[in-house]
Amino acid sequence: MSATPAPRRPVLTLAPSVLLFALLTWQVVADGPLRRADERVGRALTGSRLPDRAAEFLADLGNATVAVPVLVAVAAYIAWRARRGGAFRWWLPAVAALVAMAAVPVLVVPLKAVIGRTGPPGMAGDGYFPSGHAATAAVAYGAAVLLLLPLLRGAYGRRELVIGCCLLNVAVGFGLVRRGYHWPLDVVASWCLAAVLLRAVVLVVSRSTGRSSSRTPSCRSGPS
Repeated sequence: MSATPAPRRPVLTLAPSVLLFALLTWQVVADGPLRRADERVGRALTGSRLPDRAAEFLADLGNATVAVPVLVAVAAYIAWRARRGGAFRWWLPAVAALVAMAAVPVLVVPLKAVIGRTGPPGMAGDGYFPSGHAATAAVAYGAAVLLLLPLLRGAYGRRELVIGCCLLNVAVGFGLVRRGYHWPLDVVASWCLAAVLLRAVVLVVSRSTGRSSSRTPSCRSGPS
């Protein structure tokens, strides 16, 4: 009998996101070469041909008034479905997703104040790193997808849902940069923070799903 591979430690899977965020923060604070390159790219994207209205629409998808209701609706549906099915701790995945969403301003607001990065040309004040809109979109849409994935049986549908979520967040990030609301690294740093929060949601959803499956009685054949 082959030995069961040991599960990967959550700390190890979070390391790339944490290290990348630390690198970007250091470069922004120290005015390093990444920050200077970032600002050049940001100015170039601001002058791209995407119409202002289209870019504004994409950026608005990161508003809390748009993204958070999507997550709340999905969480409510998942909790209702799990409770109806008699799942163990039916409320836990939905609560984990909502807690992750609530953690976004708790993390982002102090970081903005401490780092104090100035915005692109035309934006007043400082506090643009990391992007709150990008983090809101990544956590809200990402957590909604994580809640929905256990409902999908086929690998094709799951893959398409994940790809669609990634493309949506890239579009939000591009809209924010194109409209001159943020520099590109502001958006990337927010994705790093979102990856940490979503990893916690993954752990809760996977454990809850596994616990529910283990409690489901198996079908046994009758006596022959």
